Amino acid sequence: MIRFGPAGIPLSCKGRTLKDGVEDVHNLSLTALEIQMVRAGAYTRYPDEEEVGLGIKDITEGFVVELFRDGAPICDPNEPIEEEDELIYMPSGITDNFGELYQVGDMAKRLDVNISLHTPYYMDLGSNNELTDTCLNSIRHAGLIVNALSGDIVVTNLGLYTGKLPEEEIDENIINNVVELMEWWKDNGLTPRLGVEITGQQSVFGSLDQVLDLCEQVDGVVPVLNFPHYHSRTNGSLIDSDDFLEVLQQVEPYCEGGIHTAFAGVEHEDGNERRLTPIKKGDLKFEPLAEALCEIKPNATIISSSPLLEHDAMYMRIINERVLSKRVAKAIKEKKKAEAAALPAEE
Repeated sequence: MIRFGPAGIPLSCKGRTLKDGVEDVHNLSLTALEIQMVRAGAYTRYPDEEEVGLGIKDITEGFVVELFRDGAPICDPNEPIEEEDELIYMPSGITDNFGELYQVGDMAKRLDVNISLHTPYYMDLGSNNELTDTCLNSIRHAGLIVNALSGDIVVTNLGLYTGKLPEEEIDENIINNVVELMEWWKDNGLTPRLGVEITGQQSVFGSLDQVLDLCEQVDGVVPVLNFPHYHSRTNGSLIDSDDFLEVLQQVEPYCEGGIHTAFAGVEHEDGNERRLTPIKKGDLKFEPLAEALCEIKPNATIISSSPLLEHDAMYMRIINERVLSKRVAKAIKEKKKAEAAALPAEE
């Protein structure tokens, strides 16, 4: 099955809540939604008197994502809060409160909308400084959020080459931090996959080889195939269906549970992405990808990161259906032709 959906709440959606977005995606005959975790700042406060004894999923005022007790995080949303606990809250939560995530997740399941989440785009797991700790917390919190939503995958970048440290040291720091992150992930029983995205800048960790090497080394990490990023890094290499087929076949063995991808038009220069564009603009075309998808028939999610969001998600769905229909019609025609040729000739 191929799922299509926007990177964020549809632009045409009258309401701006996650619940509104899921409903709108369904009404547009789309089947995926990737939440954009734009503001991921987290702060600490002590519980109010009436919050003591509740779990964080029962707190209705504010988006509390986890609690700290004796300096250690506790992620069980049902753990009773104690008076001396520190509550970690996000002023700009995905929903009004953590408990609402479960309701939205149930609704998404009923409407057959696959939920994913993209962490903030500026991430630094390579410098091992205070910012690295903040970025690791953002990924942890994303995992807790998607887990509560019963979602599929957390998508993230990992870091950039700043010039302050050798690239080899940054690579090593990234790998070590991801290893520790996945140990925490498993210890807390999170079910979403952690997806590392191919990036569109040479100065950022995330070439196809780097991502696949990381997936080889760290159990539980999967590649996220961002086509405009890959196209930019490789100086416009995705031209015909064979080009798409080759890269899909490289990532598919690492994608148990389905291939997660992003697509948009793109402008690029010297191996670097300049900006994303509507799909009909630029030199990256969707039709060859649709041909490749019809060839290998994977389970895949394609997120529209185009400025047109849901419009281009629907456009891709229509193009994919058109390509598939043509293939089916051609197969039926060839079958009838073969059957006719096999009939005995009239005397």
